[in-house]
Amino acid sequence: MPPRRPSDKTSNSAGKDAASPRPRSAEAWHYPLRHHNYRIFVALSLVGSGGVWMQRLAQDWLVLQLTGSPAAVGLAVALQFLPMLVVGPISGVLVDLFPKRRILMVCQSVAALLAAGLAAWNAMGGTDVWVVYGSCIALGITSSIDGPARQVFVNEVVGDAGLPAAIGLNSAIGQLGAMLGPALAGVVIAQAGPAAAFATNAGIGLAVLVMIALIRPAELHHAHDPDGPPRGKRGQILAGFKYVSARPQLLLIMLLAGLLGAFGMNGPVVLAAFADRVWHSGPAGFGLFNMVSALGALVGALVASRIKRFGRKGIVASAGLFGLAQLLAALMPTQESFVVMLIVVGFMTLMFLTSAATSVQLEAGASVRGRVLALYFPLLLGGHALGGLLAGWLTEEFGVRAGLVVTGALGMVSAAVVGAILWRQRVAARDGI
Repeated sequence: MPPRRPSDKTSNSAGKDAASPRPRSAEAWHYPLRHHNYRIFVALSLVGSGGVWMQRLAQDWLVLQLTGSPAAVGLAVALQFLPMLVVGPISGVLVDLFPKRRILMVCQSVAALLAAGLAAWNAMGGTDVWVVYGSCIALGITSSIDGPARQVFVNEVVGDAGLPAAIGLNSAIGQLGAMLGPALAGVVIAQAGPAAAFATNAGIGLAVLVMIALIRPAELHHAHDPDGPPRGKRGQILAGFKYVSARPQLLLIMLLAGLLGAFGMNGPVVLAAFADRVWHSGPAGFGLFNMVSALGALVGALVASRIKRFGRKGIVASAGLFGLAQLLAALMPTQESFVVMLIVVGFMTLMFLTSAATSVQLEAGASVRGRVLALYFPLLLGGHALGGLLAGWLTEEFGVRAGLVVTGALGMVSAAVVGAILWRQRVAARDGI
């Protein structure tokens, strides 16, 4: 009697997918949406990512209100992301060894409590900026675990057959949420103040918890690594470092993401300063600037999700254009032209981030994917933290426009240097050097 063919709904379907040719339909960008769990996951990724970034922007604006200092905002940005440099490698081990769905529920519960606590504190008239700084640190620790878990969980949601399309779509959705969240925060802050923004995010956190509960555990795909995870705690933590260091091209893409995070992704500091000191449009202008950036991000997400694979040339090119768009935005003579350039900045932001994140995930092996992403996110967001300090200092010392010109130019230089190194590696490999 012939052996039974395993059902697609069994937990070992990921191994079946890996052993058989991927259907052509799986290459379509919308293929993962056929899965019930992935449709839920896309919604919670968009809403959850938007909520986290909404919380970050509301914290940044509250710090500006309490201190009047862009440098203080830069410190707040740093405190939100610097914990990832310490917690990141450990969080990668947690993500690879423990159920992702459970990790997501714990992280979302903590994030909702943080938002509710700040909403109550601010509504009662709290003015101690150190309370906000403490919330920034707590959110940074939570995000350092939630981010890699969310990215790796997509593997269990769709299985290997639709993985490339799912990774690209999920990266685009996550980055889109990172643009829409600040836009919504700007509108809510302008209309009702920071406390309302924190309360809104607490509600978002509860909605995400409900969506996680709607994911069907029986339909998840659990990949099996024949070699198993590295033995010993030290070996588990170092596995990601060893994997990346043995792949110089992967390392360079990750370093480029870190450099662009430092030199280019300083929206909370830069846009708040432009609204307050250049165009004098206050919270309303701040909300407008974030909204138009999100509009550009939406277009970028739609375009990026339809591109099967950028390649390293495309990643480097999008990084250089990202820096150029920021530099040109800084030089715009009117608020109207500045708004137009912000659409371009949002578009190029999503093109670069989506292409880089997709490339990193597709090149990482299943058994160390969590640990590789736990290095990628600290590089990206840790760079963002240091960039917040840099942008705050440049803004106070040399002016808002000069600060954005310098960071945009540094982003272009970073892309050029990484592109040159990748080109030399390619030539050396071709010539057998």
